[in-house]
Amino acid sequence: MATYIVRRILLLIPLVWGVVTIVFLVVHSLPGNPAAVLLGPFATASREAGLDAQWGLNQPLPVQYVRYLGNLLQGNLGTSFLTNEPAALQIEVALPYTLVLGVLATIISVIVGIPLGVLAAVKANTWLDHGSVILSLLELAAPSFLIGIVSLLVFAGDLGWLPAIGGGSFSNFGDLMAHTILPAIALGAGFHAFLTRMTRSSLLTVLHEDYIRTARAKGLSGRIVIYKHAMRNAMLPVLAVVGLYVGSIVGGTAIIEEVFARPGIGSLLINSVTGRDYIQVQACVIVLALAFVLVNLLTDVAYGVVDPRIQYR
Repeated sequence: MATYIVRRILLLIPLVWGVVTIVFLVVHSLPGNPAAVLLGPFATASREAGLDAQWGLNQPLPVQYVRYLGNLLQGNLGTSFLTNEPAALQIEVALPYTLVLGVLATIISVIVGIPLGVLAAVKANTWLDHGSVILSLLELAAPSFLIGIVSLLVFAGDLGWLPAIGGGSFSNFGDLMAHTILPAIALGAGFHAFLTRMTRSSLLTVLHEDYIRTARAKGLSGRIVIYKHAMRNAMLPVLAVVGLYVGSIVGGTAIIEEVFARPGIGSLLINSVTGRDYIQVQACVIVLALAFVLVNLLTDVAYGVVDPRIQYR
């Protein structure tokens, strides 16, 4: 297990390097000049040239690339063009809000999606099964920003139960959760729907296996057959889906953070792109890529916990 984990971590190095390289090339190919954006109506050719020289943007692209890689190897994500602050400092402020949103969205999706999928499989071809399928299709068809806007209008606007915008305060857990619950529901709606359908499909397949028939023939209760024998094997494909979606949830918070005016790495990334802040964009994407690959690594390790038959090599 330890050797496998070390090997997977080492494989992350070329993966992250590839992400860094692609992002660097894409960001530097965008039209517009960061100096012109920063100077606004006061922009002149000489002032833009001065800022370009200060930031090193007047150097050839390969030189900028090598310098950027050298800074990354020293743990330096660079300095934001727009704020003149370290890019890592802005991420340090924004990332906790994104992590709280992603974790809460995942928790809500799992505790709702998996039980609903189990119920649909156990009650197959009943009104409960058909109802869960219809609900899942509706959630999958509706984009997250639409669910977010509707929830804002209903629960924050008409009913006034929850705050409409902002991220809340980490010093007040209740306030933090109050500001996060609606964005989390909107962000995790598609995940919850897919998880319900995946759990239902996987469990239905397992329930028709021979060892399940044998367990029932021995007189075991339906609850023991489902939760002790069937669920363990049915959860393997579901666990894979959870791992993929958790990574995508963390990386897909930008739209929801914009809808709810939340501070977070997603909204920071959008503002950096519109401001042509190359350094901050690259720093945000690197952090999101690392989060995605680390979640997938944890998912692979979790396979061994759920199914001891899996051998790591």
